[in-house]
Amino acid sequence: MIAPTFSYLNEVYFGGSILEQAATVAARHGLYRPLLVTDRTLSDLGIADRAGLGSLPEFADVETNPTESAARSALTLYRAEKCDGLIAIGGGSPIDLAKVVALLVGHDGPLGDYAIHAGGPASIDTAVPSLVAVPTTAGSGSEVGRAALMTLEDGRKVGFLSPKLLPVAAVCDPAVTMTMPALLTAACGMDAISHCVEAIVSSRENPVAGAIARDGLRRGVRHIVQATESAQDLAAKSEMMICALEGGLAFQKGLGAVHSLSHPLGGLKPELHHGTLNGLFLPVVLAFNEGFAKEGFEVIRSETGESDVSAFFARLLEQLGLPSKLSELGVVDSDLVKAAPLAKVDHCTPTNPRPFTEADALALYRSCL
Repeated sequence: MIAPTFSYLNEVYFGGSILEQAATVAARHGLYRPLLVTDRTLSDLGIADRAGLGSLPEFADVETNPTESAARSALTLYRAEKCDGLIAIGGGSPIDLAKVVALLVGHDGPLGDYAIHAGGPASIDTAVPSLVAVPTTAGSGSEVGRAALMTLEDGRKVGFLSPKLLPVAAVCDPAVTMTMPALLTAACGMDAISHCVEAIVSSRENPVAGAIARDGLRRGVRHIVQATESAQDLAAKSEMMICALEGGLAFQKGLGAVHSLSHPLGGLKPELHHGTLNGLFLPVVLAFNEGFAKEGFEVIRSETGESDVSAFFARLLEQLGLPSKLSELGVVDSDLVKAAPLAKVDHCTPTNPRPFTEADALALYRSCL
């Protein structure tokens, strides 16, 4: 089935030193007193000052997996400071939190009512404040995406989806990523690559997104090792930021079991990094999906140069120094028993190329323990 809507609507400013233009870009979109959403580390590093945004009201209490509680606290600050929009500086967590704050500004009631699984996209029917995204990692692609992830008060990690959540502009400066630690570079890079891979094999047809995903995968597998090992290699960092951007554009085609497995564990154990989980699950899910989405698998084989793509990504994890077992992250079997039923009903499950049951989820989890 061809996807009913193709959406590529925001401006992207890309290049070294483009960070300094963030304030100008925001003003161009009518943001004169936006709320700055970031995390504590980036706040302490002074990234906002470099972007000309240091005088803005700031919310920096963003965790690795953003929460409804944090979003509501940010909303309180937004209203108290009489803000007229938002600027998010950071990885997917600050950007996603800013999207949800924008949603809450004009939408009342329980936040979960607007989630994808609850049929919420149709209820996001009121204009939301404009958001400018300034990614500091090369991973989530949230700067060009219509979706946001958040852990609700009840512990469920859910997705929100609407063209209204798309940032009006993204300011993508790959030089900013040169300060990222190697393991974070690798984990974010695997997040971006997983978006491309899952979009390629998604059961939903979107030729535009498929082509973008293929280009993103090509760039990602060719440059992730160099970007991880050589912090000052701006060319490699640029390629990975493009990979992330393209992954974010492409996953409107649909994701799959990699993300279905990652989301519940991230909700149950908020300290777990989303990209690390995606990288860990990618080899086992590819093996599970083997024989389905045959054309997509041929694309992945072509871009990796390997016939056994599951083994290719397992070796890549080892080369990058990323974990290949959940036990390395402190996950125990009881966590998996809780997560499996949530994985079955995750919003990414319907577009996995192979039918995916709760029993399948638990078996895949345990194969990674």
